[in-house]
Amino acid sequence: MENNTKITVIQMNDSHAYFNLHQELFWKADGAEYRQVGGYARIATLVKQIRESNNGHVLFCDNGDTLNGTYPAIKTLGSAMIPVVNALGLDAMSSHWEFAYGPSVFKKRAEELNFPVLAINIFDKKTNKLIFSPYLVKTIGKIRVGIIGIASNIVDTTMPPSFSEGVRFTLGKDELPEVINTLKNVEYVDLIILISHLGFPQDMKMMSEVDGIDLCLSGHTHNRTVQPILQGKTLIIQSGCHGSFLGRIDLEINDKKISNYTFELIEVESSILPDPEITEIIERELEPFKEELDTVVGETETALNRYTMLESTMDNFLLQAILEASGAELAFSNGWRYGAPVIPGPITMNDLYNIIPMNPPIGKVDISGYELVKMLEDNLERTFAADPYDQMGGYIKRGLGLTVYLKFENPAGQRIQQLFVANEPVDPQRIYHAAFVTDQGVPQKFGSNRSVMKMHAIEAMQTYLATHKSLRAELRGTYIPV
Repeated sequence: MENNTKITVIQMNDSHAYFNLHQELFWKADGAEYRQVGGYARIATLVKQIRESNNGHVLFCDNGDTLNGTYPAIKTLGSAMIPVVNALGLDAMSSHWEFAYGPSVFKKRAEELNFPVLAINIFDKKTNKLIFSPYLVKTIGKIRVGIIGIASNIVDTTMPPSFSEGVRFTLGKDELPEVINTLKNVEYVDLIILISHLGFPQDMKMMSEVDGIDLCLSGHTHNRTVQPILQGKTLIIQSGCHGSFLGRIDLEINDKKISNYTFELIEVESSILPDPEITEIIERELEPFKEELDTVVGETETALNRYTMLESTMDNFLLQAILEASGAELAFSNGWRYGAPVIPGPITMNDLYNIIPMNPPIGKVDISGYELVKMLEDNLERTFAADPYDQMGGYIKRGLGLTVYLKFENPAGQRIQQLFVANEPVDPQRIYHAAFVTDQGVPQKFGSNRSVMKMHAIEAMQTYLATHKSLRAELRGTYIPV
């Protein structure tokens, strides 16, 4: 390799199968504003422009959460996304929600891709062998690049058992040094890139403990880094979610080290001319679902989004619908990060499926006040653990019907200062009637007399919209830091 060579790396992370333009939230000094962005056809245009301007000396990497997240993707077990991502010209990807289809289905989807899924931390339980390649070596111009993949490590600990049937996940920290050594001393690469779906806090810690990664493309936690973060000798970037942004980092490599770089977090603006080939593919894949998803099912006065840690307007709408459908005192759902905003005005079926695309049935459970506190404390630790490796979820558990006063800085199990249900202090001995969606809402170890309603989440929201002609789902102050 020449002493000084340039390469451009493009990152897409957590796009969640958002095929087309969608609303996105942008924070301003006086609050949130919304505008349409994204879509794979516009992403394709940007990537082609970057490739043409850099003589093809470009790597395009994806962090996963790509084949799952919208109704057409889930309905087809990810198949609708395959021709789209194959046409984008990706070089490699990692994974997380792709396992929602089960490992066997995801492995079939991976075989249909024209680029590899990489993971050093997913093992077959029977053979103890990796189910995907741990790394890829590519020559870009005069640079020999090693690309390593780490998948989300929480699939077999916090998600439904079907997601990890027959496979086990590790953090990847113990496997990483050996792979780095192989790339440096066997493959003789000039640059090592890690595609990680562990999350930004986890990647920051791991890059402080493991040497040898030049660039970490971080995913999972939907951060919008406006500049790379230097952790030791590793640059770390993360580029939002929903395909609303691309991260572009231009590197100068001198004697196998990054000597200079520039970075841009690129908004995938609606004014970008969509690529005609990708547009045609998307239209074909979405056609079977168009009539249903375009159906208007209600109106909202409240801007629905899922971009706030303690509670969100989007999840308050979901929980209001669950409470009304179930007649319960309390309602819970997981603190999911994905789900594009819905601005005031018409609500379509597509919007409802973007809120909760897997459309689970509503569950009911009896839970004691003691268990309620324990469940919430467990979730607070998984969300705010001092050790990033112990952070295992999205946002804080969504709840309705309760008020929680808490101290984030306290140790595990000691964060809740006071808890009220229906304006009364929680009674540890009393049994409360709760409704929920998915076991992440109320884990199996809590409560008794579990039952499953015939009604699913989407139907509950439709019914709620039919009886509440103009939806309001404002923030209620469910969790209050003190």
